[in-house]
Amino acid sequence: MKRSTKIISIIITFFLVITVVVVGRMMIGQHFEKKFGKRPPPGIIVTEVINKDFSEKIESFGTAVSKKTKSFRIKRSDLINELDLKEYVKKGDLIVKLKEKNIIAPFSGVLGYRGITGDILDSNYSIIITLDDNSVIYSDLKIPEVFAPAIKKGLPIKARFSGNKNKIYNGTVYAVSSRINTETRSLLIRIKLDNKNSELIPGSLLEVTVNYNKRNSLGVPDTSVMLEGDKTYVYKVSKKNITNKTEVKIGIRDRGYIEIISGLSEGDNIVAEGLKKVRPRGKIKPIKK
Repeated sequence: MKRSTKIISIIITFFLVITVVVVGRMMIGQHFEKKFGKRPPPGIIVTEVINKDFSEKIESFGTAVSKKTKSFRIKRSDLINELDLKEYVKKGDLIVKLKEKNIIAPFSGVLGYRGITGDILDSNYSIIITLDDNSVIYSDLKIPEVFAPAIKKGLPIKARFSGNKNKIYNGTVYAVSSRINTETRSLLIRIKLDNKNSELIPGSLLEVTVNYNKRNSLGVPDTSVMLEGDKTYVYKVSKKNITNKTEVKIGIRDRGYIEIISGLSEGDNIVAEGLKKVRPRGKIKPIKK
């Protein structure tokens, strides 16, 4: 009896120890869960829905052409002195003195040579001098006929050229052809660019964007929009900082913003960045952008 009693006491003690360990671990786990289990809401960048100007765009290429240009062909044998051209002349300035006559600038512009320069020519060859008025640059563009109804004189344009791709040059549509070219199925237009600093060089290839159908609409950052199948959503933030997944209808994309046609109102707060951290009906800590 004593031996069996001893064995029973050991078994009971063993199970009591296990029970104490299990209960202790559960209590410790509950304590830390209460203390650390409630994570603070994530900090998310939010912004307001605002009104912005949107416009549709047509992109094309054209060659820069001077406002005015003139060439002068002279023989080296007619020169009185060695030819030394000024970089820029005004209307009425002397360009070069010749034995029989002088060449006077008919308009203000930049002087240069075309072809072989005079220092390697003998008396039997001609020197061609060019005068270009680059204060205004024109360029002719071919626009696909599908855009013909939208193209009007006076539409704003923006242009870049490879010599300075970081700068945008502003201009307008100067003229529009009255006919569609039946061979190319395109409409010929001419654009006009102010070039007072002579940064645009005649002959340069211009990358031109024609803006049309300009309008003022609601806009949101393109980083705030989610595409799921054929539907588009944003996370709208309530006054209590709760995020609600909201379906919206979008228009065009322009300079980092997307046009909102329906689904939002001006002044609504939406999640601007960090969509992966947001959940429907979840709470966030808004960070104003």
